[in-house]
Parts: sequence; structure tokens; C-alpha cells
Amino acid sequence: MLKFFKKRWYLILLAIFVVGFIVYKNNISSKAKNKVDSYVIKRENLKEVLTLSGEIDAGEKATLKFQTSGRLAWVGVKEGDFVKKYQTLASLDQRDVKNRMQKYLNTFVSQRLTFEQTKDDYWNKQYDLSESIRKSAERTLQDSQYDLNNSVLDVELQNLSLEYANLWTPIEGIVTHVSVPFAGVNVTPAGADFEVVNPKTLFFSVAAEQGDVINLQEGATGEISFDAYPEKKFNASLYYISFSPKDGETGTVYELRLKLDEQAQKLGLKLAMTGDVDFLIKQEKNVLSVPSSFIKKDGKGNYVFVGKPDKKVKKYIDISTEIDGKYVITNGLQDKEIIYD
Repeated sequence: MLKFFKKRWYLILLAIFVVGFIVYKNNISSKAKNKVDSYVIKRENLKEVLTLSGEIDAGEKATLKFQTSGRLAWVGVKEGDFVKKYQTLASLDQRDVKNRMQKYLNTFVSQRLTFEQTKDDYWNKQYDLSESIRKSAERTLQDSQYDLNNSVLDVELQNLSLEYANLWTPIEGIVTHVSVPFAGVNVTPAGADFEVVNPKTLFFSVAAEQGDVINLQEGATGEISFDAYPEKKFNASLYYISFSPKDGETGTVYELRLKLDEQAQKLGLKLAMTGDVDFLIKQEKNVLSVPSSFIKKDGKGNYVFVGKPDKKVKKYIDISTEIDGKYVITNGLQDKEIIYD
């Protein structure tokens, strides 16, 4: 027998280890079954915070393009330049447009002289002519009037083309993009664009789901922490909630816009910088509270278990607001009272 145990000692050791492990697990399970969760009632400050992610955007930004094709004759700005409202950014070659403008002006003058001559030849002598000749003269005069009107329209269209040859900005701000920075190349309306952003109109834009929007209203304040400045928080006020949901989103979300405080405006923020904003939705100060998992309910109302772990009794309570998983106790429990699950 001794010889048998010597040869197979490792099997005996393994069996002892398995049996010990089973006994240990059974003891742990038994203790877990007998364990009763408890909670000490206390006064505390409760608050529910809604956190939304967003990015910096601008209220005034414009992408400018020529309405006609042509040769880019002049570019007066580069990326990073500050421009004033109605300042010209670039121009197309205007020689062709000016020549055609002069041609149509000449045509207009010619049509005007023809019209005046026709009027002198027919209209002033209409009472000396027969009825048929007079009607023919009226038609000739009307036809001359139409020719004159068309020449006026041609001049106006060429004047618009002359205006379209200059690209100017409707807002002041910083030039953030110039697709064609050099003159002398032929461009199309889709191939040459200039972007201008007014840094004075920056705001923080976030998207909120419909379940969160109903808890917010214009004038609410929040705290923003930017990813570029994680150690600081800045105040912001909600001034816009979109009435219709945002396009291109997978769910039903609405845009919120927040005005930055003076400190945030001095940071040198740039478009598309990201961050998070915290809104305080609910708050109760110095109230008795209990986690929702300890509250039970029957036909009489809400209750908790008090007494001792091995002898629990029901105690009915009155509750009000739920904040962050805890209910405010309005009646039925005292400070430092112990309840059980």
C-alpha cells in the first residue's frame, strides 16, 4: 500500500485540492445566500446631470463661388486674412464682358434712334393717314419699341455679368479656405471657392435626443469642458433649440446652440473643436434619500424593510422625486436608520 501511494502521490494531492476547492466554494455560496444588503439612511445633496457632446460652429460663415466661368485675373486674399464686409476677394477677366457690354450699349443707342425715327415718321402723322396705313404704322412702332426693350435687357444682363465677375464677401471674418490661390488659371463655378468665417459668432453646437430635449429650455445654463482645454470648465447659456430634427442623423435628434462666456471666447477656439456640456436637470439639497433597489411596493403603497437582517419587517414610506437612481423620502424614515434589501 505504501508503495502504491508513493507512485501515485500526485493523484492524491490533486484529489485533496479538488475537494478543498469544492468545500471553499460551498462556504462562499452559503455566505452569499445568507448575506443581506443594507443601507444607512442619510441626508445628502442629489443632482441629475445631462451630459451632451458637441463642437464649435459659427453663426456667420459663407462659401463663395463665381456664378460664371472665366479666367481668374486677380486674387486679393489668402487663407488666414481678415476681411471686411463687402470686401472684394477675387475677380475674373472682365475684358470680354466689358466689350460685349459696349456692343450692347451701341445696339441700344441704335435701337433708340430707330425708335425715335419711327415715331417721327408714323406716329406724328397718324391722323393724316388712312386707317389701314395707320394700323400698320402702329404695329411698326410697337415692333420698334420691343426691339428697344430687348436692347435694354441685353445691357442689364451684361451689367450683371460684369458684377458677377467680382467675388465679394457678405460678412466680415477670417478667410479659412481658398481653393485657387493663384491668378491666371481658368475656373468654373464649382472649381473655385472661398470660405469666410466670422470668429465673433462662434457658438457650441450639440445634438440631443428627443428624450433629453424635453428636459431643456432656452435660457438654461451649462458647463462646457473642451477637449483642447480639459483642465478648465466654462459657462454657456442655451439660446436656441431647433424645432425640426437634424438631417443625416440615425435617430431623432435636435440641435442645441449655446453662447460661450467671455473667458471661453478668449481661448482662440476654432471650428470643429469638440467638448462636452453638462446641464443640471434636477437638484435636491439636504434631503433623506434611498436607492430605488431597496424600495418595494404592494397594495398599500411603497415600503422598505427595517428591523434586523434575520427579522425584517415592512415599513411604509412616502417618496417623491427620483434623482440619479435614488428617491427622496418625504415621510416614514429617519436619519441614520438602517434598511435592508
